[in-house]
Amino acid sequence: MPLSYSLELTTPLSVDEVARKLGEAARPLRLFDASATTRALVGDGAVTAHGTSVYVTPMTPIPWGDPLIGGRVFSPTVSVSFDLDKEGDIVGQQDDMTRLTAGILARIPGAAVLHFQSEVVWLVRLDGELILGERSDCWPPNRLAGMPGPYRRESYEFSAQE
Repeated sequence: MPLSYSLELTTPLSVDEVARKLGEAARPLRLFDASATTRALVGDGAVTAHGTSVYVTPMTPIPWGDPLIGGRVFSPTVSVSFDLDKEGDIVGQQDDMTRLTAGILARIPGAAVLHFQSEVVWLVRLDGELILGERSDCWPPNRLAGMPGPYRRESYEFSAQE
């Protein structure tokens, strides 16, 4: 079973438009081969050079309600999933994930949360402000250098509405 990370976005863009923007972000990074088309990204996905499977899906409503992040309701519309191969280079795959995330955030406005299985929140973007988690294992210097500034550091968690 892979290690699953999600970049959830609140955006007026469709799943296909997000997948196209993802492809645009990946192209200069040379993370995918030519098979990583918009159609592939909304289908079975594409695999990065380090072995991360990446795909784009619509978010389905959560039966118990949208979670809170930073005390605010977070209602994502599209998810970019990153499934890391546990047998592969985890650090390299996480580097690919953060590089792709930076590229997506530069191309798509709106709220965003990058997290590991809703347990570890790596980053949050709310009201145009980018906040990176405080964990140094998530954000070593090379990853911090690749994130668009300005940003601040603060840890966030998901919580349930009351």
